[in-house]
Amino acid sequence: MLGIQEMAITGKVTPLQFSAIVDPRGDLTALEYEKDIPFLIKRVYYLYNVPVGAERGGHAHKQLRQVLIALSGSFTVKLNDGAGIQSHFLNNPRCGLLLERLVWREIVDFSHGAVCLCLASEQYNPDDYIRDQQEFLRQVEENTRDNGTPQSN
Repeated sequence: MLGIQEMAITGKVTPLQFSAIVDPRGDLTALEYEKDIPFLIKRVYYLYNVPVGAERGGHAHKQLRQVLIALSGSFTVKLNDGAGIQSHFLNNPRCGLLLERLVWREIVDFSHGAVCLCLASEQYNPDDYIRDQQEFLRQVEENTRDNGTPQSN
């Protein structure tokens, strides 16, 4: 992918582990601002009925931060921060993936019945999206040049 090495993306992607109350009647996981989610949630959406073989995402955000959670089924999140790439397989509702700004994401390999929950730090703003990968890489380079190092937030 654009000559970028498969390597850990540091500071831009954080796996999260949520606690659960386990009960014979069913498990419960509660998510709280600051304790579990490091930003005030301004938007919640979920992907479902995604046909097997379909891909979602294919963009980055200029400011928005988000947490992705597989509420049901499984999918893979492919990530690129302009310096490295990595993939995360999500299949457990007690695990999430925190994505900082300026991370290109593609969500692939949805299982039948998968539900992807997204908790977002901002309300929907089409101007926050970077939908062209070359433009994304240009903005990462510009951000790095202006700040000396890649910035996560």
